[in-house]
Amino acid sequence: MPNITLSIPEEVYRKMKRYSEVKWSEVARKAIMEYLRKLEGTVSSEELLEELGEDFARELREISLEKAANYYEKAREAEWKRYSTIHAR
Repeated sequence: MPNITLSIPEEVYRKMKRYSEVKWSEVARKAIMEYLRKLEGTVSSEELLEELGEDFARELREISLEKAANYYEKAREAEWKRYSTIHAR
């Protein structure tokens, strides 16, 4: 398995040192894999609903199309803002 080195702010490093029992390489590996999965759009709707929980899934099924489209647009704009902020660095 290839190795990578990444830089983190000193404050983050100090906080990480408080939790020496955590395997930070595994945390980073999982975060990278999850981020790639989201970028590649491989999260199925079933997986997403499972993650969000049954209550959310029930509410989602009961929502009007117009309201759902409005929420989707807001979420898309927020995600674009987050994504562009991350990649602007």
